[in-house]
Amino acid sequence: MSGAPTRPARHLFGRGSWPEVSRIADILRAETVGGILLLAAAVAALIWANSPWSAAYQQLGAFRVGPHALHLDLTLAQWAADGLLAVFFFVAGLELKREFVAGDLRDPRRAVMPIAAAAGGMAVPALIYTTVNATSAQGALSGWAVPTATDIAFALAVLGVISTHLPSALRTFLLTLAVVDDLLAIVIIAVFYTGSLAVLPLLAALVPLGLFAFLVQKRVRSWWLLLPLAALTWGLVHASGIHATVAGVLLGFMVPVVRRSEGPGPGLAEHFEHRWRPLSAGVAVPVFAFFAAGVSVAGAGGLGATLRDPVTIGIILGLVAGKCLGVLGTTWLVQRFTRASLGDEIGWWDVLGLSLLAGIGFTVSLLIGELAFGVGSEKDDHARIGILTGSLISALLATVVLRLRNRHYKRLAIAETRDADADGIPDVYQR
Repeated sequence: MSGAPTRPARHLFGRGSWPEVSRIADILRAETVGGILLLAAAVAALIWANSPWSAAYQQLGAFRVGPHALHLDLTLAQWAADGLLAVFFFVAGLELKREFVAGDLRDPRRAVMPIAAAAGGMAVPALIYTTVNATSAQGALSGWAVPTATDIAFALAVLGVISTHLPSALRTFLLTLAVVDDLLAIVIIAVFYTGSLAVLPLLAALVPLGLFAFLVQKRVRSWWLLLPLAALTWGLVHASGIHATVAGVLLGFMVPVVRRSEGPGPGLAEHFEHRWRPLSAGVAVPVFAFFAAGVSVAGAGGLGATLRDPVTIGIILGLVAGKCLGVLGTTWLVQRFTRASLGDEIGWWDVLGLSLLAGIGFTVSLLIGELAFGVGSEKDDHARIGILTGSLISALLATVVLRLRNRHYKRLAIAETRDADADGIPDVYQR
């Protein structure tokens, strides 16, 4: 008597399709280069801020430029945080929409894992920070969201430095988790870190945003039409009191992903990604890091007092322990209750290394710290030291774990290369 046909096992870290794997590889190469520039910018800022010429660094960040009549006479540090990071979130919006409309994650079974991991990787750090600062001085709890963000550029820079051959499924998962993480972070910024809301500028922003959406839906690519509308949308969102980076995400969501006509070539969203990702990874994020990472290590009361501050402790524990427990624990729960397997080549040591990498929080964490505590405040300085310390510890721990797996990854990469047909596509993606 034959039994009922068995359903094929569902893998949490499946290979995905070859076009998607190839596209992800191109993205990761650009982000890795950007991450190295980000790391260099952060180190340069730390050295300058702790040198005898630290006053010049502070004066540079405080230098104001822009039209006063339009309330855009901002400091260079504010232009970096409000303006350049809007480019970063525009690319994040394009990537997120691309993943869920035309990428492998349009399949809900594939999408649920990185979304759940990103949510768990944000909830646990927030809970740890809140617990540590429950009895702290007034204002400390406003930083609950600081350790919730993952910096994909910094994480990929670590991967590039340690030269791992991470399986494509894990690399794709890391990128998708970080993109979803960015989206959740920008929602947190818009909802919890908007001090005062001016309704009229916000409503006025819908006009250029609508015109931008209309033109891109018609597949218009003319920069002299789209760029002024995007800048006007950004300016009105900035004037409304909502952080201006929200405008970048909204503009990214307006761009269509699927080509209107059949034929070769990328869709409009992918075209914009290719154009703007180098600017985001190579200029926008490193410049922001240069202005945001420069903090005096001595600080008020010395480094010892800073490291004993509950704000610093909560951020470090949130990034190192919270991110790891959140991502790893959520992955285990999904595997446990859906009866899914990790994948043919993936083990729990791989997921542990990935979870530790998720604890590298930098760009968005620094931004949230500034919004939560105020730029230049003592708590903001402590938050920055906590972010730098927690990210460094997470990077070192991830390096140890992934170094142990490096030889295994390299063997897999060599096997896939040898398994390619004359068409250049490994056989495993054609089965």
